[in-house]
Order: sequence, then C-alpha cells, then structure tokens
Amino acid sequence: KSRVEVTAGKLLASPAVKGKRVAMMTRNSLAGYLMALAVLGTGKTIVWINWRLSDEEIGRQLTDSQAAVCLVDDALWRSDFRAPFMKFSALEQSDAQPHQLVDQFNNADVASIMYTSGTTGAPKGVMQTFGNHFASAVSSSLNLGLTGHDEWLCAVPIFHISGFSIMMRGLIYGMTVRLIDHFDPVVVDHILTTEPISTISVVPYMLKKLLDLRRDQRNVYNPYFRCMLLGGGPIDLETLKDCRQLQIPVVQSYGMTETCSQIVALNDADADSRIGSVGKPLFLTQLKLAERNQEVLLKTPALTVGYLNRPQALPDKLTADGWYRTGDIGHFDSDGFLYIDGRIDDMIISGGENIFPDEIESVYLQRPDVDGIAIVGVDDAKWGQRPVAFVVGNQPISEPELIQFGRQRLAHYKVPKQFIQIDQLPMNAGGKVQRFKLKQRIDASL
Repeated sequence: KSRVEVTAGKLLASPAVKGKRVAMMTRNSLAGYLMALAVLGTGKTIVWINWRLSDEEIGRQLTDSQAAVCLVDDALWRSDFRAPFMKFSALEQSDAQPHQLVDQFNNADVASIMYTSGTTGAPKGVMQTFGNHFASAVSSSLNLGLTGHDEWLCAVPIFHISGFSIMMRGLIYGMTVRLIDHFDPVVVDHILTTEPISTISVVPYMLKKLLDLRRDQRNVYNPYFRCMLLGGGPIDLETLKDCRQLQIPVVQSYGMTETCSQIVALNDADADSRIGSVGKPLFLTQLKLAERNQEVLLKTPALTVGYLNRPQALPDKLTADGWYRTGDIGHFDSDGFLYIDGRIDDMIISGGENIFPDEIESVYLQRPDVDGIAIVGVDDAKWGQRPVAFVVGNQPISEPELIQFGRQRLAHYKVPKQFIQIDQLPMNAGGKVQRFKLKQRIDASL
C-alpha cells in the first residue's frame, strides 16, 4: 500500500496527469500492476491501451478516450514517443509526497475503459464500473470457489479483460496473483508443476501448447492446481477429451469485454458429460435465446454501462425489454447447458443453408498437421456465399486432401473448396481471429 500511495502522490503532482482518465500501456509487470492501483487509488479511470496495436490505432484510441497522458511501461518505451506518452520511470523521478488512496469506491463510477477487440471492425471503448467488476468477481468465486491458499497465474495480458479481471479478483478476494510477462508454454508448465498455483486463465492456443507438453510427461501439475479456465473462442472436442485423459481440469467459460469476463462456465463436475458446452449462467446472470435466430441474450449486473462517446451504441444492442444481444448464436441442451454455435456476423448462407465457421474449424483442428484455421464467407454468383479456409499448418498439406477430410466428416455444402495456407492468423489481444482482416485479404485479391 505504501508503494502505491507514493506513486499516487506523484501522479497527482504531475502537470501531465490531468483530467479524469489516464491511459496505460504496460506488460504484465509489477510496475504496471502498482501503477494501475495508483491510478484507481486517486479516483481516476484507467484507459487500457493494447501496446501491440499500430501507432495509428493507438492514436485513435487516445483521441477517442480524451486521456491527457498515456503512461508507458519502461520496457515498452520507444525513442520516438512524445507527449502525451510518459514512461513510468519519468513519473517516479518526482519527489512528491505520498497521497492517501480513496477509502471507498462508488459502484457506479467507471473504473476502466477497455476497447473491444475489433474482430469485426472498429473497436469501441467499453466503460466498466466498479460494480461491474465486483459482480463479475463474486459470480466467479461462487462457481470456482475460494480457498486460503489460492494463487492465480496471469499469463494473459492485463490490458485485456481476461487479465484485468484477474487483477480485480485478486483485490476483491485478497488473493495472490502471479504475473508473467508473456506466455511461454515451457515456463508456464514449469510454474504449474513446481509452484502452488491453483488457477490459470487460458485461450485455446495456450491450452493446446500446454497440452502438447503434457503428452510427454507422466507427472501432473502441483497438488493445489484445480482450474484451467478456458475462454476466448471455440475449442475442438478432441483437445478437451485429451485434457480429461491427462487430468488437466479445464473449465470452459463464456464472456466478453462488455460483461467484465465470464458470465457462463462449465463446472468441473459436469465437464465429462458436457464436453463442448460452455456451461450454465453464473450467479446473477440470466440467459435466454431469441426466438427468431437463436441469438444469446443476457442480463447481468456485470454488463457495461455503455460505450464511450457512443450514447446510442448500448441501447441499440438491447431488446425492448432490456436484454443484451450478444451477437452469438447458441442452443441449450435438455438440462439447460449452453452451447455456442458461432457469431451472427460470421454465419455464411450458402444456397439457403446456414453454415457456422466454428463447426468447420473444430473438425479440421482435429488434424495434427493443422495448428490453426479460420473460415470466412465470400460472395458467390451461384450460391450467394461460399466458405473459404485460411489454414496454418506445421507441414505442407494438399488442398484435395483437406477437401476429402472434410467431406468424410461434414455435409458437403459446408466443406470449403478453397484452402489458403498462411503463416499465422490475425488475432486480437484475446486470441480471437480477426476474420474481417481475412475477408479484406480476399477482397483485395479479386
């Protein structure tokens, strides 16, 4: 606390730190963690900036947020940075007196602004209140449980909701959070094996890399480990089955930036019988499906209060009776477990048939020579649209072989007739494929 109060005093004394909002660019570092606490402790709002973005994208978000300063982790500092950028160490050089932190937070106050991942287009600033974060943390604890020795390994970026929600849970629970700078599967596997970590959050790519290391080892993770919380997109069933066989306790979840992380999760007790489901709604969350198109609708106190500078954007996503339209298509089984079938925006209509990319991708991800795949729809004079596949392989794969593989497992109209092999898929910070960039690539080639 004393270190945070010292930094808080320097923040308030700096003439550059004006206004209500302070932007931040940081790695998963102790310096970044403490700086974030200091910003919140002075009553200001954090505007999280993804440091992996282009200069133009960063500039647009700073302009949109109207943050007077962007505090930058020294490890990310560049010689061409000018105001409003300020590196952490420059702020720390001040000899200002420590400042007492705010003694309580108002649930209605905006704690953080986080720009959406931009999987379908331009990001929007999601305003997340302290009440949103508290509701999310409480719901998560009632699902995953809490013990006195819990430690959460944070290998996902704290500028993303999957990472920042861990930080907020740590504060609310009084739980230890272990930060690592970036995801290295060998390093993470070693930590999970040798240190008393109880929980880690992962996206599908991370899970697959960790699973690959486990296949060659007989020992399990440390005795305190009880949850690998999976989010960030679809996962194939074979990977989940392999995890169960290797005693990796995967808890699938579903959430978004707008809900401060998970709002649906699959309890470990149901994992064997409900493979592929993201689970049931957490405490305080209500779910239903729209009758017209089976879109997932929700109500939760963790839902954002709105999008920055876009007062009509949230109302436009609400039904007449106040349900938030997620843009995801799903279905419930007979026992009320939710399954996500895909995004409405991603759905391909070919010859009158609805095609969901997630279904096709999960089939091809069963192949050991396919590291990644994304399906997008392109215009077709005969069928209206047709699916095209972008494939990341770990060895050359012939297109006829891939077509034949699909025809053995999918309805023929779902099988892509064109497979474009690329080195890597465009991803956002949450590990989700940015399909609109792949569509732009196809459009540019036509």
